[in-house]
Amino acid sequence: MEQSEKVMIFIDGSNFYHLLKNIYKDSKDLADFKFDKLAKFIVGKRKLIRIYYYNAILDQQKNAEKYKKQQQFFEKLKLIPDFEVIKCRMQKDKVDGEIRYSVKEDDIHIAVDLVKLAYNDAYDTAILISSDGDFVPAIKAVKETGKKVENVGFKNKFSWHLKQTCDRFFSLSKKDLDKMW
Repeated sequence: MEQSEKVMIFIDGSNFYHLLKNIYKDSKDLADFKFDKLAKFIVGKRKLIRIYYYNAILDQQKNAEKYKKQQQFFEKLKLIPDFEVIKCRMQKDKVDGEIRYSVKEDDIHIAVDLVKLAYNDAYDTAILISSDGDFVPAIKAVKETGKKVENVGFKNKFSWHLKQTCDRFFSLSKKDLDKMW
């Protein structure tokens, strides 16, 4: 791995949040997670070009306090050099009389950016932080351009199909993550 190797990181924010929440429960404030430390850890001596973080905006009417905290979190992320927050859509549906929310457009934004930036020669290696196997077709398209794709997952939660498709799989342990606070 050379310093001339250009790397971009693509973070599936909702996926990452829920995985961290599962590991740390309520013992850590997830807003304090240091994404810049994570980036340095996984990029190593290579040249980091940009970090993209994808997530949906919470419904302000449902919970104004959570919405406010999320907006503060997004603003904090924007202070990290070469870090871009891509805001996706939160869809509200009524199912069996119950209101349910689901993140929309995040996977498609990530997939499009992975492919578009590969074809624009913006990076040599893409690092996808997600445990979602839906990205396999996009990764195959990226690899057709001659670019490399690495996947960062978690010891107990990763996609086997994603792992098999990527050039490299890196599993984060709780011990690794403990250093990111």
